[in-house]
Amino acid sequence: MRGIGLRHPIDIIAMFAAMWLLASMVLDAVTPKELTAVLIAIAIGPAVVITAVFYYLRCPRTDFAVMFAALWLISDIAIAFISPKELPHFLIVLGFVPALLIGSVLHWQRFQRRHERLHVPSAKRS
Repeated sequence: MRGIGLRHPIDIIAMFAAMWLLASMVLDAVTPKELTAVLIAIAIGPAVVITAVFYYLRCPRTDFAVMFAALWLISDIAIAFISPKELPHFLIVLGFVPALLIGSVLHWQRFQRRHERLHVPSAKRS
């Protein structure tokens, strides 16, 4: 069976493993030297696995975005807990950015739908 919508588990594993490695290495570069890429990978690993499972299960886009933002924030908190030194403030703020963006987009969409319902032009009567 051929189709654009098929998601093979091996493809998903490769994609999320690459993102996991990349995220670990990027966070290693911006965190204190005492916090290694291995510790960061351990801290964000559960979030990456959970995100991959929901991606495989074809979770609705909005639910997936909210779940991703929550897991990103949880991972940020986990990194702060395992860090032997205090993290820079921009890393703490970085944990809240996805949640703030997703919340803003959802609020804006809700506002637009409400605005459209209130201003629907009435049909002209002949």
